Amino acid sequence: MKQQTLTGFEKYGKTTRRAQFLADMDKIIPWTELAAAVQSAYPKVGESGGRPPIPLERMLRIYFLQLWFNLSDPAVEEALYDSVAMRAFVGIDLGQRARPMRRRCASFATFWSATSWAKCCSRR
Repeated sequence: MKQQTLTGFEKYGKTTRRAQFLADMDKIIPWTELAAAVQSAYPKVGESGGRPPIPLERMLRIYFLQLWFNLSDPAVEEALYDSVAMRAFVGIDLGQRARPMRRRCASFATFWSATSWAKCCSRR
């Protein structure tokens, strides 16, 4: 059984504009297809081991948060701690797993800009 964290116990609440925007983007953007388009270029665990990469779709969502809300790497890290809506959009439950560190966000941004993502996205 998965234990609910404290943020899941709110009985009364309001959907904020940020939460509504993120819900709309979650419906509009084909995340699975977008991740599949760049999956072959995404780093994998090497034969010598190392830290496994964060799931591609999660990193894509974090990257888009940075674009939409004009957040730097440290700012997106803070936002993932502060905003329940952003954590839900990315799929992070702080009771189960830590958020990605800013170093990993920066390296993903470098990877993403180095790929021909514009070509992948424009095919649709």
